[in-house]
Amino acid sequence: MRVTDSLMSKSFLRNLSANTSNVMKYQNQLSTLKEVSKPSDDPLKVSKILDLNNSIIQNDQYKTTINDAIQWTNVQDSALSSATESMQRIKTLIQYSANGTLSHEDRQANKAEIESEIQGTIDALNTNFGGRYVFAGMNTTEKPFSIDKDDAGEITGITYNNDKDTGHGNLSREIAPGVSVELSTDGRNFMNTNGSEDLGTFFSKALKALDEDDTEGLSNLLSRADQEIENVVSNRSKTGSIFNRLTATLERNDSEKLNLKTMLSENQDIDLAEKYMQFTMEKSAYQAALSMGTKILDTSILDYL
Repeated sequence: MRVTDSLMSKSFLRNLSANTSNVMKYQNQLSTLKEVSKPSDDPLKVSKILDLNNSIIQNDQYKTTINDAIQWTNVQDSALSSATESMQRIKTLIQYSANGTLSHEDRQANKAEIESEIQGTIDALNTNFGGRYVFAGMNTTEKPFSIDKDDAGEITGITYNNDKDTGHGNLSREIAPGVSVELSTDGRNFMNTNGSEDLGTFFSKALKALDEDDTEGLSNLLSRADQEIENVVSNRSKTGSIFNRLTATLERNDSEKLNLKTMLSENQDIDLAEKYMQFTMEKSAYQAALSMGTKILDTSILDYL
């Protein structure tokens, strides 16, 4: 086959174009520090990079949910700590008031303090976090507990306002793909219903016994006081277990993100030293080809005479 000037020129231009593309590719990689910048560079790698980026975004979303749930359980724990202290103080005052040597005035003073501690207990159970009541079941915008009083202003009971089909239950949070955790938010757990008696009944009986100087009745309420305190402590323990699970999940979430970012870097980031060497070699080849091509293209008919 006869190799004409035209064929040599076309071959040179084709090779020069390939050299130029490679130089531009390496130059772009060095400037962006990325292996690929558009789908046409490497469709399979770009697809994998997009999947990894989406996984990192999802991981961050789960982390936000986990952190919110951790803060939620911390607020619950603080509230239940306060409620426990109030309930223990109520028991102490009942026990003290059961002493037959106390005067009616002394018991009335104790009653006033118990009423204050009852209010403190309910305030703790009505704790609000970021505009949401932490013990309101699934209806977190409605204050869950209220104190019932008669016309004389005497405490007659406690009402849990979300005790309805759509309001009670525990909130659930998805903390990983296919993994959910239930937060202990159902306020009915604190009513500690015992037959026809609940937390409110216990409070009203204690106050009535104080009004009537019923020392025997006050003594009989001590075991019930222990039950109420144990119920709060038990619910606080459940919250602690949920907190431990959440913190363990957060650690796994952080570990997973580190793995995802490592995989992303392996697929997306360049080895700067290696890429610079490739760029230098390709640029030298380009310059050599350009120098040789100049001689080919400058050849005229006079060179063959």
